[in-house]
Amino acid sequence: MNTRAAFVAAPLLVLSYGVIRIVDGLDGSRGPGLAWTAGHLAFLAALALFIVIFREMWQMLGRNRIATTSLVVGLVGIACAAAQFVIDIVVGFMAADHDAMSPLFDQVQAVPGVSLAVYAAGPLLFYVAQLALVVQLAARRQVKLWTPVLVMLDFAIPILEKDLIPLGAVCMLVSFWPLARRQATAGARHVLVHA
Repeated sequence: MNTRAAFVAAPLLVLSYGVIRIVDGLDGSRGPGLAWTAGHLAFLAALALFIVIFREMWQMLGRNRIATTSLVVGLVGIACAAAQFVIDIVVGFMAADHDAMSPLFDQVQAVPGVSLAVYAAGPLLFYVAQLALVVQLAARRQVKLWTPVLVMLDFAIPILEKDLIPLGAVCMLVSFWPLARRQATAGARHVLVHA
């Protein structure tokens, strides 16, 4: 996977999820249906790209112990968040309408540990790791000092209001853009050296 593409595509997929989520709620309820499934698939694709992004950041940091810990925490967070989105998709397929979704979610969350791992603490690890990796890059002057601020805004804004997910995704895209450009420059240099 081209890492430059991942740095751009992941925020755009999160943006797509946010926009689809808003559209899905225009009728007063979200899910089940095409918009519910499409939005969740977009976010799942973004999470898959974050594996590439986190790995690239880890390599940029020299694979040191702190970066490795951040990477592992991030991968666990990605797995937990992905589990949540897969559950949401499955519930969407099983439910006849929006009202039928709640009892299904209740059944899933009643399983010991699922609520904490999949809906509360687990996905939070994804955001903590993302911020940790970017802060480390900023401390080493590999990204601008404002980059961690934008990354923080990316996940703080939707906490205030979920309909602001697209705005958070734009913050993510702006924060990742220099990393995407850096990867493009590094790739061009690699081609010139081996030409």
